[in-house]
Amino acid sequence: MRAMVLDKPRPVEDSPLELRELPLPTPAPGQVRIRVRACGLCHTDLHTVEGDLALPKLPITPGHQVVGIVDALGKDVRSVKEGDRVSVPWLYSTDGTCDFCRRSAENLCDNARFTGLHTDGGYAEAMLVAEDSCYPIPDAFDDAHAAPLLCAGVIGYRSLRLSSAKRGDRLALYGFGASAHIVLQMARHMGCEVYVMTRTPAHRELALTLGAVWAGAADEMPPAPADAAIIFAPAGSLVPDALRNLRKGGTLALAGITMSQIPPLDYSLLYHERVVRSVANSTRDDVRDCLRLAAEVPVRTEVELFPLEQANQALSALKHSRIRGAGVLEIFT
Repeated sequence: MRAMVLDKPRPVEDSPLELRELPLPTPAPGQVRIRVRACGLCHTDLHTVEGDLALPKLPITPGHQVVGIVDALGKDVRSVKEGDRVSVPWLYSTDGTCDFCRRSAENLCDNARFTGLHTDGGYAEAMLVAEDSCYPIPDAFDDAHAAPLLCAGVIGYRSLRLSSAKRGDRLALYGFGASAHIVLQMARHMGCEVYVMTRTPAHRELALTLGAVWAGAADEMPPAPADAAIIFAPAGSLVPDALRNLRKGGTLALAGITMSQIPPLDYSLLYHERVVRSVANSTRDDVRDCLRLAAEVPVRTEVELFPLEQANQALSALKHSRIRGAGVLEIFT
């Protein structure tokens, strides 16, 4: 099978991923093999190939927004059958026994393993996953349009939930890539008024097309203070701006897995019970709930397609905000 493999992290402009021919993997007991049809691009993939994250496994095949067809079953697999169309998200496995798992916070599991980080992911023609870590895809979505839901959608959904936004609230979104364009549609569905702050004119245009009532730059003042806010861009400098535009008692959720340094804050920005909280990973229930809500809305994912062998160029486009909506690798086997 063909796969894009990372041997050593380097700037994506140096093409750190290499196209290789690898043996087709064989599922162990409890695992299934997926013939990958599409895999979404994520900033976490970019952080992986450029070495912003500690890498527990090298070489590694990135990719954790995977859609494909089950074509082989390991021993004792019961809930999945050959021919099923399934998806694989960021959360690959948990130990099920740590304190966090026991109190329904498996996203914080001490021994969690993540797709495309601890184990080979979806930048390949096939991959392995445990049967309880793959999920059926609603028929409303084809492969390419389903892929962004598996991380951009799931983390966006969790961020929206943790922001405590509710019907009638004003929600501010900072950064407008794959995740934010999905969250905007979910928030509109639940009755929120959405403001979008992004530096890219094309992204502002897309935000307005998808139902934002206002779109501008991060340093601009929106028409009214927000009740809740989410920062998707990995820029700590946005935190003071977001707090400045947040009403008393509001929550600011930080959706990124990494963020540049947050500058010193004047306490007045936090006063009046404003809350700043990070968003870490997701649970299995988050995946199921996100897919169900996405079909109900229904979410329209905006995708730009790239062939597998152009993964380096696609990640470079992601890095420099040249992708409208979400980037997706199309993988044909």
